[in-house]
Amino acid sequence: MLSVADVGASTVADLLSRYGVELVLHESGSIPGSYWGDSEAGIIGTRLHARPDTPVHSVLHETCHVVCMDSVRRSGLDRDAGGDDLEEAAVCYLQVLLADALPGVGRDRLMADMDAWGYSFRLGSTATWFAADAGDALDWLIGHGLVDAQHLPTWELRD
Repeated sequence: MLSVADVGASTVADLLSRYGVELVLHESGSIPGSYWGDSEAGIIGTRLHARPDTPVHSVLHETCHVVCMDSVRRSGLDRDAGGDDLEEAAVCYLQVLLADALPGVGRDRLMADMDAWGYSFRLGSTATWFAADAGDALDWLIGHGLVDAQHLPTWELRD
């Protein structure tokens, strides 16, 4: 699984900053705002907490929660992003798109890491879900102005 150290903290920080999300890197210990614990990323407001061993898929997933939630939820965000099933699917879809913006990552590698971590989709693999069963997630992202008609991130937060 690719980690922040594999990609480079500055590369990750540059991507997150496009959304106004700040990467707070912790060298060791527990990660503030982490839902899953261990090396998984944490979110508090618009700060994403990670360690060098934090998986890239986790960083992108938690960042996409920040992007996809409305400003009211974002203002009180501390660990649990909440949201409904469709928003969760949109978060997963957007994290796949963002992987293409990280040098050395890309969607294929990210989807393999998502599968290895244990993401669960109706049709099995992340790639199968993305290709054949994620139209509602894409529509949600477009409807909220987070992805454009060419299916590219707009680099905006949901209002």
